[in-house]
Amino acid sequence: MTKSELIDAVAERSQLPRRTAEEVVNLIFDGMRDALCNGERIEIRGFGTFKVRQYDGYTGRNPKTSTTIKVRPKVLPVFKVGKALREMVNNGEADG
Repeated sequence: MTKSELIDAVAERSQLPRRTAEEVVNLIFDGMRDALCNGERIEIRGFGTFKVRQYDGYTGRNPKTSTTIKVRPKVLPVFKVGKALREMVNNGEADG
């Protein structure tokens, strides 16, 4: 599902104009992005948890040239699926 398809689904299910649904979806994504950028954890019960994870730098190898390179430390967002969603997906259920 793309963001555009999500907006269309929100508009249809909530009977909102597409423009309003787009604003709602954008506000949710903006809030989630801001929380993750501030190092906060996002927990959506029954769906999953988003958080940022810090990775240390390390010495790697360029597979093309075999030269060693230093990989800088980085912070990446990660998602851990919730139990309810995992069970729904495994059972092929859909709420809708």
